[in-house]
Amino acid sequence: MKFLEYTPLDRINDFLRHVNLGERTIKGCLEAYSCKHTGTDKKLSLSLEHEILDYLGKSSDTDSSSPVEVLSCRSSRKTLIYLILALYHIYPDYDFSAVKAHQFFTEECWDSFKQIFDTYMFEASKEWIEANEGSPLLETLYKALDEVVKLAECEIYSYNPDSDADPFLERGAIWSFNFFFYNRKLKRVVNFRFSCLSNLVAEEFLTDELCYEEDGEIFDDMDM
Repeated sequence: MKFLEYTPLDRINDFLRHVNLGERTIKGCLEAYSCKHTGTDKKLSLSLEHEILDYLGKSSDTDSSSPVEVLSCRSSRKTLIYLILALYHIYPDYDFSAVKAHQFFTEECWDSFKQIFDTYMFEASKEWIEANEGSPLLETLYKALDEVVKLAECEIYSYNPDSDADPFLERGAIWSFNFFFYNRKLKRVVNFRFSCLSNLVAEEFLTDELCYEEDGEIFDDMDM
């Protein structure tokens, strides 16, 4: 997959890089990718396909938690593989298991995304309006996404792994969301992740590190 640069996304990224709300900070990032294979994508894609088929072979239709019916469709498997490949490009040092990744992908609609955005990004949206005269943040986001992936033709997915297996969670994270906007015709996907971090936890962490370094300096001066 190839990272794609789009000016409309850059403007929103610049704003969401760090939105300080006092005790909390909102962070967000939009990244667009072409689904055309590059580098090791083809080899990884084949490996993921084999893992999914192996998973299907070991699953049964009687298992209510098993996504057998969905993954039996080749186009659905292809979509899943594109989303996993995007994850690998976003976090190249993290290992995403094909089966595990599927269990955490949920198909969404724009209304469900909008509800989450309006609820959790309410204060950030107010900051956007103060800093940018004109369109609200969600409207600006909609126009940017529509320009890149044509929202009317998009499939929307959320990625919700367990917290202990989530590479997107930072220290002090209060909440975190991760969405993919995938246009099958354009073979293009946009990832939008946004989170809220506690500034108090971050400050405590920095204080602990400073104390540790100071203690280290004291021990350095001692004869052992």
